[in-house]
Amino acid sequence: MIRFNPFIYCTVGRRAELEQGLAGKDPALYQRMLSEIANYVSFADESGYAGFGHPEHHLQIEGFEASNEPTLMGMFIGQHSRRLRVITCGFVSTTHNPLRTAESIATLDHMLQGRLGVGLVRGYQARWVENFKVKAEVGPVGPWNKNDAADEANREYFAEFVDIVVKALTHDTFNHQGQYWQLPPPDFINPHPHAAYTQYGQGVDAAMRISAVGIAPRPFQRPHPPLYGGFSASLRTARFWAKYRGKPIVMSSDLDFCRLLWQAYREEAAVQGYTPAPGDEAAWGGLMICAKTDAQAQALAQDMRWFWEQWATPFGQGEVNILFGSPDTLSRQIEAAATAVPINECFLIVPQGIHDRGQILNSLELFATKVIPRFQ
Repeated sequence: MIRFNPFIYCTVGRRAELEQGLAGKDPALYQRMLSEIANYVSFADESGYAGFGHPEHHLQIEGFEASNEPTLMGMFIGQHSRRLRVITCGFVSTTHNPLRTAESIATLDHMLQGRLGVGLVRGYQARWVENFKVKAEVGPVGPWNKNDAADEANREYFAEFVDIVVKALTHDTFNHQGQYWQLPPPDFINPHPHAAYTQYGQGVDAAMRISAVGIAPRPFQRPHPPLYGGFSASLRTARFWAKYRGKPIVMSSDLDFCRLLWQAYREEAAVQGYTPAPGDEAAWGGLMICAKTDAQAQALAQDMRWFWEQWATPFGQGEVNILFGSPDTLSRQIEAAATAVPINECFLIVPQGIHDRGQILNSLELFATKVIPRFQ
């Protein structure tokens, strides 16, 4: 069985509207986007899709990816669905305090009553990451600094960030003294006496010395919501997520590479003392347009290809798996991938915003009625 999750970029306009410039500033376009997203979420919720995903990006005045605060968009998706898993993918580590991130995850998980999935990512859009980052010494990553000292610092920071988030989600209180974060600060004494801290809590002694901190509440799901590694493309990343039983999302048509990545995950899982269920090594997927014929799908894909070339490629995202075609064509592609590696979850990046409401709904409906049943 494969679970299918539409994924949106939160694009506010059609190609012509984006080409006019500053589309992200237009309240009318933003309102239309929200209305359309609500429509797509409700339809997906009723039509057999398992989840619905979105990213975090800020300062998007161009309107290509106006997703903004992840918990707000996650809750908006949750409000328009009853059973879908809301996959917030993800919190950009370099722009968040890890304690506050864990608290946001736990709170949203409760508000969604256990329907949350969470991605934690490193941050690759330099304009907004540099303006939002929480540590001056750690910035974004991309093709301009791949494998250099800045890239390595970001990886070290990300590893510490994930470790803190997971500790906070799974422990009543904890103490973390790392390279980038000291939680609580060493030798921190609360400046005013507060008996409730010692009488009803923990991590604070009679002298008001703070030795440990914790978030409230604990997550609704135990030990925490499912973790995802957003749009991963390396064996190193697969091994990292195996330590936390998280699931990388791989948008690759190279099935030989997928075999290597799945195997790397299983090898690291063995080191960590567990065996992942088949398909838990990684999720798979790509850009998706489903139409009655391949020719119709390819015609519809023109603006989506333009979007990718204008927006994603300059960030270094490069080639992405393409799922444009009829139900039979898409089913064959998915079957080929699932034959190469075990897959139990598939992410489908749909041209939300770029295509009009009717085209998106037609694509989602055709996929739901003609493709999904073949993998249940």
